[in-house]
Amino acid sequence: MQRRLVLSIAIILLIIANTKATPSYYEVEAKTGDGIYSILRRFQLDKHSCNFDRFYTLNKLKRNARLIRGKTYSLPLMVYAFNGKTIRSSIGVDDWDLAITIQEYNEYMEEQGIRSSSFKKDKQLWVPYHMLNCPKQDREVPPPPPDMEQPEEVLSASGQREFPIFGKKYALTPLISNKLKGKVFYVVGGHGGPDPGAMGARGNYKLCEDEYAYDVALRFCRNLISHGATAYMVNRDPNDGIRSGKFLKCDTDEVLWGGVKMSTGQKTRLFQRSDIINELYLKHQKQGVTEQTAIMIHVDSRNKGERTDLFFYHHPDNNAGKKKAQKMLKTVKQQYRKYQKERQYQGTVTARDLHMLRECTLPGVYVELANIRNTYDQQRIIVERNRQLLADWLLLGVMN
Repeated sequence: MQRRLVLSIAIILLIIANTKATPSYYEVEAKTGDGIYSILRRFQLDKHSCNFDRFYTLNKLKRNARLIRGKTYSLPLMVYAFNGKTIRSSIGVDDWDLAITIQEYNEYMEEQGIRSSSFKKDKQLWVPYHMLNCPKQDREVPPPPPDMEQPEEVLSASGQREFPIFGKKYALTPLISNKLKGKVFYVVGGHGGPDPGAMGARGNYKLCEDEYAYDVALRFCRNLISHGATAYMVNRDPNDGIRSGKFLKCDTDEVLWGGVKMSTGQKTRLFQRSDIINELYLKHQKQGVTEQTAIMIHVDSRNKGERTDLFFYHHPDNNAGKKKAQKMLKTVKQQYRKYQKERQYQGTVTARDLHMLRECTLPGVYVELANIRNTYDQQRIIVERNRQLLADWLLLGVMN
């Protein structure tokens, strides 16, 4: 009887010893600007395709799906209960080198501040999914500058960079140069949502400031990205990419970065924008980014008979913003000489205490494209080629 009992206990212990622990998956809440690539990169999971496959499976998502700010997602990062003895016995493996790799991963996550404490203290051992299932690296992911990814980017089936925000025709955005590598820009088209901004008329057509400012802003943002910058479209339209034609339909479906609905109150709406920019600014500042700029693009409204050239505002107390505005003015003035030799350019740089210049904690430049009520100025924004030229000139201004 006693011998039989000892044998039973031995069998039970053998079964326990050979039974692998069952892990859970680490969960994380998506923040403003987060995408699948950026989250996996943050946890050092982006070099293995099986991690992406597992992420889609765990969260029941389609490939290249957009993440929703504030929603919780499961990562391909398994969490085992650490038994206080060894990593191998905790997860049920015998591989010594693998155990060392897992230990180093946990220690690195702690050093980076992603883990709040050591796995030896909280008894929570993090094991990346790929370490147990597909240890060979099979993704060549070019490191964004510096450790950043393009916020709008998805990869096409052929591996090319696509940015859906620009619309089907312009989504594919090749990298032309790295002249703006390491710089971050926040591009804001004026007004939007419940506020169309300044209004003009051309025959029977209604001209809304927010639509034309947004189209130029999109083109400018695409230019920035094509030269290596990291660029955010802060306000965004889910349907309207870069558009052709003279008359852009007015609508009210624009939202803000992260899918934030625009408030109906003007003051709240402005703070929504500046708060989003400030949050992203701090994120990139912690990454070591030294140059970040906000560019606000508007269309002015004045007396119908008054013509205005492209002009710029900066905040009175922000010398960096002033210098950027002056460089942009100088560049635009040079471009005007090429295209309009018969008329002297009258653009200006002026200090103004505007909300988006005052409340954003980084240098900002406020651009006014034209007088939307003046017949001649309207040509500058309703002609598609002119809208592209404006975006090209603004790019030259920040590159210079």
